[in-house]
Amino acid sequence: MMSRMSRVTEVSSSKAFGGLQKVFSHESTELKCKMNFSLFVPPKALDGEQCPVLYFLSGLTCTEQNFITKCGFQKYASQHNLIVVGPDTSPRGVNIPGEDDAYDFGSGAGFYLNATQDPWKTNYRMFNYVTDELPSLVESEFSFVLPYSRSITGHSMGGHGALICSLKKPGFYSSTSAFAPINNPTRVPWGKKAFNGYLGPDEEAWKEWDATCLAEKYSGPPLSIFVDQVR
Repeated sequence: MMSRMSRVTEVSSSKAFGGLQKVFSHESTELKCKMNFSLFVPPKALDGEQCPVLYFLSGLTCTEQNFITKCGFQKYASQHNLIVVGPDTSPRGVNIPGEDDAYDFGSGAGFYLNATQDPWKTNYRMFNYVTDELPSLVESEFSFVLPYSRSITGHSMGGHGALICSLKKPGFYSSTSAFAPINNPTRVPWGKKAFNGYLGPDEEAWKEWDATCLAEKYSGPPLSIFVDQVR
């Protein structure tokens, strides 16, 4: 199931709806720390058949555990033989002063962007992590993953993260969906707080990480995006 010289370490494994819910750790080159990610292996993948993969991005304060323990997605992923990967929401344990002081900035609040400001820019590179390093790792380490057959979804901060990933990398994902994504962060107090901290005071730079702004100027190939925004 994994390559001979594996770069991942299995943390846990539990049976779920005919499949296996696993958690792995690895040393991230982008984030410069050890990271956990969840991976659901459906029945056909356990039999060695290659299956498509869905990446789920969680919201503020979450780890890789929230989605796999609270929502029961494994039943449906098993029925459709879908591999589901869930990364953490930020780097962990990088010892930046103040990273644990607030729920909406720092630990658990990476916003799926690449920070450009000190002291965050060295570790807080979640966009590169979820769109480059993690997919490359998953597709190289697990032989049951169907290469280049990726979709992405998420909730709240993660829903917005899914949107910016799709808009900034057109064609990388087969489909994109977002559940109650945060909206227009460049125009709300908590968004301004995060973007100012990670990206600095230039509000034009913020627009590169706001899905609303990216959608307004998007000129790439047609995208299939589903958004479920409950009022």
